[in-house]
Amino acid sequence: MPGDAAELLALLDLEKLDDDLFRGTQMPTSRSMVFGGQIAAQSLVAASLTVDTPYVAHSLHSYFLQPGDPSVPTVYDVENLRDGRSFVTRRVIAQQHGCPIYAQTVNFQKDEPGYDHEEPMPDVPGPDHESVRPASRQVQEELHADQWNVADIRFVGSSSGSLEPDPRHPGQQQVWLRASSTLPDDQFWHRAAFTYLSDMTLIGAAMAPHGISFGRGDAFVASLDHAVWFHRPFRADEWWLYDQVSPSASGGRGLTLARVFQDGHLVASVAQEAVLRPRKES
Repeated sequence: MPGDAAELLALLDLEKLDDDLFRGTQMPTSRSMVFGGQIAAQSLVAASLTVDTPYVAHSLHSYFLQPGDPSVPTVYDVENLRDGRSFVTRRVIAQQHGCPIYAQTVNFQKDEPGYDHEEPMPDVPGPDHESVRPASRQVQEELHADQWNVADIRFVGSSSGSLEPDPRHPGQQQVWLRASSTLPDDQFWHRAAFTYLSDMTLIGAAMAPHGISFGRGDAFVASLDHAVWFHRPFRADEWWLYDQVSPSASGGRGLTLARVFQDGHLVASVAQEAVLRPRKES
């Protein structure tokens, strides 16, 4: 897995095999399956490579279909669904061993003026505040340290501790996040890097009300779907607040909704549902 921004950019630099067909490489990992954020980010890059420069991704919606094999490359097949004057749409199927493992639909838009409003950023301590704790070495080791090196992660708190109880939100988590080193200025790379990072920490908000965690291995967790809306330009290599709530967990699934703030502005929104089951005792 990438250890810094340079390695992340190399991971996202896809090889063109044919028109609308690309191949993504793998990096050594301790995980038994491909990190979901990697597949999502590489798919976004593949779709973006088939779109003219004036168009920028404004949303993506996706499903994880099968666990990815980290020992083989992933092939990305892009389908052109629409070329409009203002909006362009692409569908990407990620494949390994001849089978689809992930499906993503991406919408792109030309920059244009319009109405403007946004929710205010929560009042939280900044990433350098003494009450905000960096992800501990122990936690990173439990969660595959090689997956997390590309990210700077600092926890404000969750509903299992450090955050005040909120009856409107049974599951809460607030995290400061950024890429651990500098990215190029192009929004193309910031949106791709953000998509990679956006798969980190999310399900923690759904686990918080139950006092369970990844590190202890209390539950089986696997992402089912992932959606991102890009509202405003931002930098993935500067601190952004990942303000997460889990409105529901039921039927072996947990849902997390998240707002992303940078410099006081709402720059993106994310939604993810994941399998969330108690581990069966052996």
